[in-house]
Amino acid sequence: MSEIALSLEDKVALITGGSRGVGAETVRLFCAAGARVAFNYRKARDRAEALEVECGGDGHCVAIEQELSSPADGRALVAAAVAAFGKLDILVVNHGVWPSADAPIAEMPEAQWRRTLSVNLDSVFGLVQAAVAQMGAQRPGVPEPGGATGHIVLISSTAGQRGEAFHADYAVTKGALISLTKSLSTELAPKGIRVNCVAPGWVATDMSAAALTDPERGPKIVAGIPVGRVASPREIAGPVLFLCTPLAGFISGEVLNVNGGAVLAG
Repeated sequence: MSEIALSLEDKVALITGGSRGVGAETVRLFCAAGARVAFNYRKARDRAEALEVECGGDGHCVAIEQELSSPADGRALVAAAVAAFGKLDILVVNHGVWPSADAPIAEMPEAQWRRTLSVNLDSVFGLVQAAVAQMGAQRPGVPEPGGATGHIVLISSTAGQRGEAFHADYAVTKGALISLTKSLSTELAPKGIRVNCVAPGWVATDMSAAALTDPERGPKIVAGIPVGRVASPREIAGPVLFLCTPLAGFISGEVLNVNGGAVLAG
């Protein structure tokens, strides 16, 4: 019996926020699966350049310095990825900000609210808009029935499903990505573009380190996860990879929970 491989040979993927954490593991897995990968970074130049070299460098993996806080930023990043590899088959929207300090809604600075929404939502609009236009231009006309011509995976969060007290700005954006997934799936599935969502729970990354290492909060977080621990970045990257392979060709508009059983909702 032949082995089943999760192959992305001849595919080009753009992964946002790819220099560290879940993004970096997704870059590694996609490259290992045969894809050519572009990813962006904002400040972590050293990490990004090291990852680029690790994954094959020129012709295989390219790091692009790009802020993502507006629709124009998103469109610019898609253009840079297409300039690097000539096409775009997969978009993984992984970037985002989560202000770690608790901010009661009555005290949350307007600047924080606007910053979170601009990074986590406004830039996503530009990314998706440009990616869909590019995918459509590459394969004009109506695809074969059931055929997938492109994949978009949006990274949400358990916070987008059940909310998160004192982090309403973040929860609002992640809930919006779930709604966006369902809206885009209905619109784009007939065109062959599969749009799905991965909703992680707590993951051991730089972004969550302050909360997870807090002597009071950390144990409470783990206690609320039936599996009994937080996820590793690769445990989130794996499901993202799966959703972009032919094995997931009949999955569209899905919210895939990867949270150790903490939130049983779609």
